[in-house]
Amino acid sequence: MGDILVGTCSWTDPALTRSGWYPAGKRDAEGRLRHYAERFPVVEVDSSYYALPSERNSRLWVERTPDGFVFDVKAFSLLTGHPTRSAAMPEGLPADARDPGVLDEVWSRFTAALTPLRRAGRLGSVLLQFPPWFRPGARAETVLEQTARRCRGWPLAVEFRHASWWREGQAEATCALLARYGMAAVAVDMPQDFAGAVPPVTPVTTPRLSVVRFHGRSAAWEGGDKEERYRHAYGDGELAEWVPRLHELAGQAEQVHVLFNNCCGDAAVRAAERMARLLGTVPAAGPGAAAERAATAGS
Repeated sequence: MGDILVGTCSWTDPALTRSGWYPAGKRDAEGRLRHYAERFPVVEVDSSYYALPSERNSRLWVERTPDGFVFDVKAFSLLTGHPTRSAAMPEGLPADARDPGVLDEVWSRFTAALTPLRRAGRLGSVLLQFPPWFRPGARAETVLEQTARRCRGWPLAVEFRHASWWREGQAEATCALLARYGMAAVAVDMPQDFAGAVPPVTPVTTPRLSVVRFHGRSAAWEGGDKEERYRHAYGDGELAEWVPRLHELAGQAEQVHVLFNNCCGDAAVRAAERMARLLGTVPAAGPGAAAERAATAGS
């Protein structure tokens, strides 16, 4: 049976800091991460999608977290074909993913930034979240092949935002494609009452890793702004629906990463805490671990 690691898709969200979840004296950059890592064994680095991470930050993340804690790092927007702000690009480089030289340079910098995490064995995965217009076909297969070649040996997780990847008649080919490159399929929990909804399928495409991301079930997902789309407080019943499915995934993969992306106030950390209790998982090592174990045992 594989390990199930539960966490959230950010520990730096301003709304989380304002929520009061971080105690006084632990609201600076170092204090937030240390406090978070006492309570969860995994976190997704979401900021790396908006700006290239740095080697310095990666070193600090390793220093500020206990052994065994892992980081899932979201790929920089340009690397997965999303629109990218010019201000987010390295100086002198245009935000043009069609230019092979630009793409090579950005991949080089992204790779260098992750080196401290990889050397310390703390890179849980690189999350490749492709945009809604990235659909099955020859071009997409080429992109996946090229990405796998650039990231050879890395743990990779792929989230498709176009539902056609998992529809009947295509899902088997999608699984085979990801398995070919050793990429973990990302399962999602999201609203299902609109045409573009990605179904909550849970294929395992590599024995190394399975990832589930909980985006919330907001009625404003289609047409709402970012805050409205992710504003959702999971109830115990909604979480309990996933418990047998997560145990089933753990029977097929060495690790299962369960990440809450309903980052509005403290909704994500509270959902993650409740999910960990429902699963009976043990939190990361640290000063807060004993109390959390006792709470879990008594629930």
